[in-house]
Amino acid sequence: MEIGEVGRARAIQVQGMLAVLRHVHAHPSTTRAQLARDLGLSRGSATEIVGRLHALRLVDESDAAPTGARGRPTRVVHRHAEGPVVAVVDVSHEGWRLAVAHLGGELDHLRREAHRAPAPEQVLTGVAAALEQVRTAYGTRLRAIGVSVPGTVSHGRLMGAATLGWHDVDVLGGLALASPPPVVVGNDATMAGVAEARRGAAVGAEVALYLTVEVGIGGVLLERGRAATGATGASGEFGHMPFGDPSRACPCGARGCWDLEVDGRALARLLGDPPPAAPRSAADAVFARARQGDHAARAAVDQIARNLGRGVAGLVNALDPQVVTLSGLAMAVLDLAGPALRAAYRTGLMAFRREDAPPLARAAFPADGSLRGAAELAFDVVLSEAGLDDWDKATPRPARTGK
Repeated sequence: MEIGEVGRARAIQVQGMLAVLRHVHAHPSTTRAQLARDLGLSRGSATEIVGRLHALRLVDESDAAPTGARGRPTRVVHRHAEGPVVAVVDVSHEGWRLAVAHLGGELDHLRREAHRAPAPEQVLTGVAAALEQVRTAYGTRLRAIGVSVPGTVSHGRLMGAATLGWHDVDVLGGLALASPPPVVVGNDATMAGVAEARRGAAVGAEVALYLTVEVGIGGVLLERGRAATGATGASGEFGHMPFGDPSRACPCGARGCWDLEVDGRALARLLGDPPPAAPRSAADAVFARARQGDHAARAAVDQIARNLGRGVAGLVNALDPQVVTLSGLAMAVLDLAGPALRAAYRTGLMAFRREDAPPLARAAFPADGSLRGAAELAFDVVLSEAGLDDWDKATPRPARTGK
């Protein structure tokens, strides 16, 4: 076989291995028969590819549960116990969390820390120390790191996180890891949206819109499970659309931002309270009063529900998603003031959209979506030609025996 033919054969082999590996990641514990059917492989090809991946300690097999059907029982294909992992970190306004993710999306939650001092240098130093412990524990099995941060991210830099007081932070440089594996840095809402599109409420949607309300509104548009992040990586700042009062200044530097109409700051203003130091906690307190029958609290929640619904309609008119997934405080608004939210949403839609309006769905991962999304994006690095080649080089081979 000529050199060119060898290269083509190798490329075909690698693509087949990646297709199977990505399928196992997306469908944990799939059967070998189902894998072959979904990927259009012959049984022989599926068996050969799974064998190669097993030799690389990427997948393993076990007996499927008996079904009573005739014929040779199929095998279940799942992650290898010694396979690759990624470390994922979620930095929030209150603290940070660390987990390890396996092929197939399973998370092992390892650590949670509150911010003792929210200066970026101190926070990132603590995160780096925890990541070094993970690397010590997993060695070469650690193949990538995903970091979720609560602010605008561009080219891997956190350009601004107003509630943390962070501006233009070099996250990778701040971690100062020695010879780190690839690191993916992204906005928390973007990463949570990826989790919903690939494993949650938006699975199967060609185009999905994810929105979350915490302190303001974050979100992302997703096409076939991939985030549309814009020219510089900073798209999804939907909370800074001018859907609010143009006389009201936003900490971002703009005026009339939608952010200021839908969260704890808006509720405080509607109730005549001073601006809250902790908008999320303030919103939770108002929601609790509304559930107990407080009429003023209920009226305030209804108003932010209408503000939310109108803005969602505007985004749907512009972006044309199949489904809108809501998370964070938006889920509580949907529960408490669903009729007001849906009425404003429907009224704001263009007439031709109303008959088959994209549904407003509750997020499947409201608590750890950003960690799960960070894991998905980190595994995108692992499940690539370069990632497979690097793993191949790092995988120890059985010792040969001879006479």
